[in-house]
Amino acid sequence: MIPATEAAGTAEPIPLDPFVTDLDGESAALRAAGPLARVLLPGGVPVWAVTRHAEARALLTDKRLVKDIEVWGAWRRGEIPGDWPLIGLANPGRSMLTVDGEDHRRMRALVSQALTPRRVELMRGRITELTDGLLDGLAAHGPDDTVDLKAAFAYPLPMYVISDLMGIDPADHPRLKVLFDRFFSTQTPPEEVVATLGELAGMMGKVVAARRANPGDDLTSALIAASEDGDHLTDEEIVSTLQLMVAAGHETTISLIVNAVVNLASHPEQLTLVRSGEVGWDAVVEETLRYSTPTSHVLIRFATEDVRVGDRTLPAGDALIVSYGAIGRDEEQHGPTAGVFDITRSPNRHISFGHGPHVCPGAALSRLEAGVALPALYARFPGLTLAVPASELRHKPVVTQNDLYELPVRLGPARR
Repeated sequence: MIPATEAAGTAEPIPLDPFVTDLDGESAALRAAGPLARVLLPGGVPVWAVTRHAEARALLTDKRLVKDIEVWGAWRRGEIPGDWPLIGLANPGRSMLTVDGEDHRRMRALVSQALTPRRVELMRGRITELTDGLLDGLAAHGPDDTVDLKAAFAYPLPMYVISDLMGIDPADHPRLKVLFDRFFSTQTPPEEVVATLGELAGMMGKVVAARRANPGDDLTSALIAASEDGDHLTDEEIVSTLQLMVAAGHETTISLIVNAVVNLASHPEQLTLVRSGEVGWDAVVEETLRYSTPTSHVLIRFATEDVRVGDRTLPAGDALIVSYGAIGRDEEQHGPTAGVFDITRSPNRHISFGHGPHVCPGAALSRLEAGVALPALYARFPGLTLAVPASELRHKPVVTQNDLYELPVRLGPARR
């Protein structure tokens, strides 16, 4: 185990469970520890976690917190092994995720051009087409069959969408699924960590090479064109940005769709409200983002100087994670019913897609995908129910994502 710094204080750190056996309980413990909590990431790596809404908003715009891993004292001292399971998230290569200031604005501007509200809305037709095709496939099952809705619907939809956006061959989806499962998992064997990162980079490099040879109407081609027109993106930056967009662009939306279905199945009175038209599907999406945020913890920022947070100090050279799972149920922001799933909540001001310069550029696309997929799913299968109690659903060993192994459901009779 890596020793915590002397500046970390006397309170015992909270170890994040690598198997994610009780995410809600863990999030509650983090909130109870105060707005700035000491935690141990899997592998015994000590960091700090911001656990409250107001403090998170402040820290996410604080220029004393940067993405440059060379600021991290533990990294400089050689205390973070190269085969640490979370190394791909802490040090994923040079992209808009890992730079600040002008470099970040330069890279982000190129991505944002492909994800303007107008261009995202133009994708609605393609998302609807993909959704209808997947629902047609589900309709081949009998009404009493148990179906893994994650594998058959929630996973392929965002993967197809992000592949369209980035110019990735759908034939690569099966291998990408294996690699991203390893990439996010805390249980990836050390000998596979470096190999997984290398293979992912290699696959993304092939996409870049293919788009360089045959440009298309996709974001990868746009990044390549921009680099040739004077924006000076290196191949490393393009590959890392592509990997970041694919990883974030499908994982978050998978969890959003899955968690919405679980929440509605567990709160039938809420499902009745949305089916009656009294409440819109956008409210289901927003309350799911708050209550069951797809991203439990985001790695990682580093303090360039001491930063005061409440009655504690985040010391210079230490690392900070943003614990969105805890933040989403902060009573100081959402009131005494923060722990209740309520699609009538108003206002519902959460930060589950981040805040500040690094706010998720794909937030509108993820909302659109869920906003198309969920009403279409329930219109086709109005009798959809969970095939097992929600308490028996198992989380994957991924401390950064609110992610289930599977979502077994019974579809009930299909409507045309």
